[in-house]
Amino acid sequence: MTVVIPIGRATSGEGTPRGRVGVLLVNLGTPDTADARGVRIYLKEFLSDPRVIEKQGLVWKLVLNGIILNTRPRRKALDYLKIWDAERNESPIKIITRAQSDKLAAAIADHDHVVVDWAMRYGNPSMQLRIAALTAQGCDRLLVVPLYPQYSAATSATVCDEAFRVLSDMRAQPTLRVTPPYYDDPDYIDALAVSIEKHLASLPFTPEIIMASFHGMPQAYIEKGDPYQGQCVATTEALRKRMGLDASKLMLTFQSRFGFDEWLQPYTDKTVEKLAKDGVKRLAVVTPGFSADCLETLEEIAQENAHIFRQNGGEEFTAIPCLNDSDPGMDVIRKLVLRELQGWI
Repeated sequence: MTVVIPIGRATSGEGTPRGRVGVLLVNLGTPDTADARGVRIYLKEFLSDPRVIEKQGLVWKLVLNGIILNTRPRRKALDYLKIWDAERNESPIKIITRAQSDKLAAAIADHDHVVVDWAMRYGNPSMQLRIAALTAQGCDRLLVVPLYPQYSAATSATVCDEAFRVLSDMRAQPTLRVTPPYYDDPDYIDALAVSIEKHLASLPFTPEIIMASFHGMPQAYIEKGDPYQGQCVATTEALRKRMGLDASKLMLTFQSRFGFDEWLQPYTDKTVEKLAKDGVKRLAVVTPGFSADCLETLEEIAQENAHIFRQNGGEEFTAIPCLNDSDPGMDVIRKLVLRELQGWI
């Protein structure tokens, strides 16, 4: 849903009329439906992006269309059903991103020529649809906000790619800005720490270890120059410093590997298994690379890895929620947006 602040025509300091400013929050995406057909449509778009799978040659196309899209959608649909909001018939990431958009609009409502909207990079609502909606409402300047704290070519860059692709078909283009990654922003680190401490205080047990699990990436992408791993390390180190923990108490791992190539290590699932076998009984996992809870946090971490932990001797496991649309999380987004809108508002 687009949140529009009713306004008149804004003016510059010299009294010259100017248009509105659009702010577009963008997260990764989700299937429209939690069934094989919906997942197939989503996966085809996602896995056909050369930023995500760089080798888009004939072999990959045969594997994608002949094997993956014929087998994986049914399995993943069952995972989506575990976290799906049946009443709204939507996935959590869509519900949360909409809420983030609504709350941001309310938080900056005093800037009365700003229009806040949201989109998914893959799936719906598409960036193309929402950029068109913003420009139709008179937005001649556009701030795109990739909701990824850490930059990678497979996430942040593909948001930029799509924004420029959409603009390439427009005769009258809005002026474009994109927010930078905020992996070491003090407000973001503080929000993470506050969120973790609040969650742990609500538990009937004290974790022996906190694991910071980030989405994985093929090691080859890092070797080609992607800064993602370094930014994940920087986030974790800043969080350790803020919380007064060392590397043995706040660990860094990478989850969600796909295919047969070597991905960033240590792997989350293998580390969870080893910790349990080594005698760790109480474990907490936080996912600082995700701004909203989604399949990778609610199913892969909170369910799949919890099962791995308990199956191998662990007893107490907790998945710490993402910042989502919490007050600390929204404060991070609000400050980021207002900082990048300087000169426009």
